[in-house]
Amino acid sequence: MEKKIIYVDMDGVISDFDKAAKEGGWTHRPDLHVDFRSLDVVPGAGEALRQLNQDFDIFIATTPPWSRPKVWGEKRDWIVEHFPWLRRKMILTHRKDLLIGDILIDDSRWRGQPDFQGDWFWFNKDWKTHNWDACLKWIYKNKI
Repeated sequence: MEKKIIYVDMDGVISDFDKAAKEGGWTHRPDLHVDFRSLDVVPGAGEALRQLNQDFDIFIATTPPWSRPKVWGEKRDWIVEHFPWLRRKMILTHRKDLLIGDILIDDSRWRGQPDFQGDWFWFNKDWKTHNWDACLKWIYKNKI
């Protein structure tokens, strides 16, 4: 049986963008200031992606700031450092609705996520903390 495809966003889902923005004191467009190479891994993300990778074909789908092309490489370097088994499985896009797959895990709705043709899990919008446990329960209960 062919594995289902899951796209996972980076910032706010597996890399702790919000923590870096808060620590830097950037409230307006923190994406123009954050050092993407130094972001922490969101708690639970490493274990969750390892588990999902056993049952699904995982890809990273991320939107780098258009005005900072250097960040595109920084995101790649971050993946290689923290999730080396996902190297060459990263897609840079500003239109996540164009992705073809089964599940999209993303914390934003501004890049076509609501129009993704598979199932969109709006990560961290119903909880006070980043919660990979709830995401995994949703996927394994409803999507296998």
